[in-house]
Amino acid sequence: MVAALLLASCTSGSPGSGESSPSGSGGSSPSTTPSTTPAGSDSPRLTVRPVAGGLEHPWDLAFLPSGQMLVAERSGRLSLLSSTRPGAQRTPVAADLDSLNARGEGGLMGLVLMPDFATSRQFLTCETHREVDIRLVVRKLSPDGRSADRVRDLLTGLPVAGSGRHSGCRMDYGTDGMLYVGTGDTADAAVPQDRSSLGGKVLRIDPRTGKVPADNPYASSSNAGERLVWTYGHRNVQGVAVRGSRVYVAEHGPDKNDEINLLRKGANYGWDPSKGGSQDDYDESVSMTDTDRFPDAVPAVWSSGDMTEAICAATFLTGKQWKNWDGALVTTALKGSKLLVLHLDLSGTRVVSTQAPKPVNEAYGRLRAARQGPDGALYVTTSNGSDDRVLRISAG
Repeated sequence: MVAALLLASCTSGSPGSGESSPSGSGGSSPSTTPSTTPAGSDSPRLTVRPVAGGLEHPWDLAFLPSGQMLVAERSGRLSLLSSTRPGAQRTPVAADLDSLNARGEGGLMGLVLMPDFATSRQFLTCETHREVDIRLVVRKLSPDGRSADRVRDLLTGLPVAGSGRHSGCRMDYGTDGMLYVGTGDTADAAVPQDRSSLGGKVLRIDPRTGKVPADNPYASSSNAGERLVWTYGHRNVQGVAVRGSRVYVAEHGPDKNDEINLLRKGANYGWDPSKGGSQDDYDESVSMTDTDRFPDAVPAVWSSGDMTEAICAATFLTGKQWKNWDGALVTTALKGSKLLVLHLDLSGTRVVSTQAPKPVNEAYGRLRAARQGPDGALYVTTSNGSDDRVLRISAG
C-alpha cells in the first residue's frame, strides 16, 4: 500500500554532532513500502520506489546510454542494473580490484563515464590503492556488461590515511568539459593548506589525457601537484554539483558546520587544523572557514550550523515536473538520514530556504549517492551496510 505523507519544509537544525561513521551504523531501518507526498501549489508530488537491493555501501552510480545503470560499491564491487526502473536485475561486474584497500571511509568511491563512453565503453573510478594512494582508474566495460578491464591510471598520488579516514573523492564534469575531483584531507593537519598535496582540495584535470588545463590557477607552478589544484583549504569533500558555469561542493564539517561551497578559481576555503603550521595535531576545534587566519577565505553558501548532517553527494534538479524545486540543489545526508533540498538565490551565493521531504526523511536510513537520471527522476543510494538500495524519486 502506498503511504501518503505531507511534505515537511524545515531548516536543518536537529540536535547531533560528528560526521559519518564508516561502518554504516546509524539511521532508520530501510522502508520497503513505496511512498508519495501529495502535490501542493508549489511543491512536487514525490514517489519513492526501490530500483534494486542487495548492495553494500553503493558509493556512486552512472547512467549508460543503453538505459542500464552502473553502480560502484565501496567494498570493492561493481554492479550493473538492467534498468533504472523498480525491479531491475543486478549483475555483478567482474573487475581486477585486488589492490583495492576498502577500509574505513576508503575503497571504491566516485564513478563517472568517460566522455566518449558511447564508443569506447570506458569509465572512471576513484579507488583506494592499498595503503599507497588514492587514484583515478580508467576501466572498460565489456559488451555484455559482465566484466570491466583496467585500462590505465588517469591520476595517482592522492594521499590516503591508513585508517581510510577522510578519503573523499567525488567527481563530476564541468560544462567546460574538465573533470572536477573533490578530495579529503586524510585527517592530516598540514594537508588542506599545502597546495603541493592533492588532499583537501578540488582538482581540475583534462579527463581525456589526465593533463593540467592551461587555465588552472597554478598551471605554471614548478610543483606537479599544485598545477592540478583548483581550490584548497577543504576538509572532506563528498559531493560535486554543476549548474552552468558554477561548480559547488558538499563538505563534511567536524562536529558542526557541514558546508555547501561555491568554487572560485584558486580560492582558499579556510580549513586549517594545523593552525598556521604551529602544530602537528589535527585540531578540529578550528573554524571550518577560518576568516580570522585567512581573511580572503570564501564563506560557505550554506552551513548546517551547530550540528552536522554528514552531507554527501549533491546534484541539481531540472525539469518542470519538480515545480518550485526546478533548479534546487539537493544533497544526501548520512548521519541525518535524509535528503535536503536547498533553494539558492539568483546569484547562487546564498541558500534562502531548506526543505527535508518526509517521504525520504529517516525512512531509508543513511543516504549517499545522488544523481538525476536521463528520465528526469532523482536516484539516490542508501548506505546502511547491508541490503543497500538504489532508490528512484520521481516527481509529478
